[in-house]
Amino acid sequence: MSNPEDDLKARELEGLRAQVAALTARVHTLELKAGIEPQLITPAAARVSTNASDATVGSAPPPPRTPQFPSIASSQILGTSRDSADLEGTIGRLWFNRVGIFALLFGVAFFLKYAFENNWIGPSVRVVLGLLAGIAVIIWSERFRNRGSTLFSYSLKAVGVGTLYLSTWGAYQVYHLVPAEAAFFAMIAVTAFTVILAVTQEAEILAVYAMVGGFLTPVLLSTGENHEAVLFTYVCLLDVAMLVIVSIKPWRRLMWGSFAGTWSLYAAWFGDYYTQPQRPLTVLFACLFFIILAAVPLLTPLIRSRWHKGFSITLTVLPLANAAAFFVALCAMYWNDRDTLTWYALALAAAYLLLAGQFKRHGGSEPQTLKLTTLLHIAIAIGFFTIAMPLKLHAHWVTIGWLMEAAALLSISVPARADFLRYFAAATLALGIFRLLVIDEFHVTTLLFNARFGTYLVAIGIMAGIVAAGNSFASEQEKPFVRIAGIVLNLLALIALSLEAQDYFARQLAAFHRNAVGGYGPFQQIEFARNFTFSAIWLAYGACLMVSGFWRRAAFVRWQALVLIAFTIGKVFLFDISSLGTGYRIVSFMALGVVLMAISYVYSRDWLKLSGKSADRI
Repeated sequence: MSNPEDDLKARELEGLRAQVAALTARVHTLELKAGIEPQLITPAAARVSTNASDATVGSAPPPPRTPQFPSIASSQILGTSRDSADLEGTIGRLWFNRVGIFALLFGVAFFLKYAFENNWIGPSVRVVLGLLAGIAVIIWSERFRNRGSTLFSYSLKAVGVGTLYLSTWGAYQVYHLVPAEAAFFAMIAVTAFTVILAVTQEAEILAVYAMVGGFLTPVLLSTGENHEAVLFTYVCLLDVAMLVIVSIKPWRRLMWGSFAGTWSLYAAWFGDYYTQPQRPLTVLFACLFFIILAAVPLLTPLIRSRWHKGFSITLTVLPLANAAAFFVALCAMYWNDRDTLTWYALALAAAYLLLAGQFKRHGGSEPQTLKLTTLLHIAIAIGFFTIAMPLKLHAHWVTIGWLMEAAALLSISVPARADFLRYFAAATLALGIFRLLVIDEFHVTTLLFNARFGTYLVAIGIMAGIVAAGNSFASEQEKPFVRIAGIVLNLLALIALSLEAQDYFARQLAAFHRNAVGGYGPFQQIEFARNFTFSAIWLAYGACLMVSGFWRRAAFVRWQALVLIAFTIGKVFLFDISSLGTGYRIVSFMALGVVLMAISYVYSRDWLKLSGKSADRI
């Protein structure tokens, strides 16, 4: 006969096992719905009896086993269809939701239009109903948010906010029930209310709605009159509000919307209303827009912990876009006043250098982002310095300015190993040389002591400095660029000397034509002298290059000399032999022979031990 106490314990144990089995089944069902692979656990109590009292139960029925679920159930049900389920969910939850918002707004608009056309309700009642409907929808949306349907709640708020904007616009623009000022402040109130909802409910989408509504407010309430001060003061306040939100919440995309809205409204106003007397006030507001948007990277210490780690488009690209928009606005106002525009460019360069110093001073957990932002601001500053030179300077002074800027950048970047600055230096140097060779025009009246030869000397000196620094600092990967600089140096020197000779004899020929005396003989003698001078310059320069190559043990320099001398040989034998007079031919061939024999003798004697291993330089 069993003990009643033992029977009671057995029944309690059986009940507990049944409850555990039911709970396990429910957890399994929830896991399947959530797409989580269930973990199968077999309780030890179902397999082993360790309690001595279990043996005394005797004929008591065995306890039910915990249900065993096959491990393939989740993969069979969800595995192969997970992608399609995600796509389906995205379409159902997100895209249908957005389309539904617009459909509801259009539906409300068409309904109101139909009701208005049929005079079902009067204008004032229509506006009041619209305002009440918008408020009711916003309040109603809170029920769904409290129940967990957050996205749907935000969608209803978007419908409600849009209805409030449309109703306010209709009250002013369509029915003229309220003055412009009242409608303006009403829309500001709607925007402020939406911003408060966005911040308190952590809803970036609501902040976007507020921003869009805020920038559309001047457009919706436009009277066709010029109210520059009111319009741009409002835009400044809206930009500051977006800046404050971004400093609190990681909603950096708001600043892109603020940038687009600000400069779009500015451009629209400028195209319709700007006149010359308004320039001081317009410049003031343009500066304020620029300063507010330029302050975004300064918030980096505040938002570093909230924004995503790594590269940030907002912190890198937005400053460049803002600088470009602001300078275009200045150009539109000061294009005929280049001196003032130059000072603005220099001021912007200084401002971006100051900002770069502020970023460099900040440390933090994102040094790469800050470093990139710093370099970008330095690049913008360099760009404005480069732009300022052709605005302020004229003719060859622009070229000299660019060349000196390149030299300054190189002097900073080479010891500091700042590759970023080197790239800008190379670009600026290329601009200067291109302008010198192709664009600049010089009126030369003296030999050597003239602006053109002086400008070439500046370029040659910078290239010589690059070669000298390259021999000391350049790595193996940079040696080819140093060699290119050496070639450019020699080409610039040859071009400069050849141009001096060309202009000298051109002045002689011009004087001959003015005097028109002496017949053809003097004219021919001038041409003979000019052609011989070119050969003499090239041969002498080649000889100097060869001497330099021997002295510095620079094989690359010697090869340049050999190429130049070979080119001179071709000119002497193919051109000078037929175009020079007898005396010039003799001198030309004798000089060429002497130089070639001297070079051959040095190579044959191997005085500098060139046949052995030597540390040839560039």
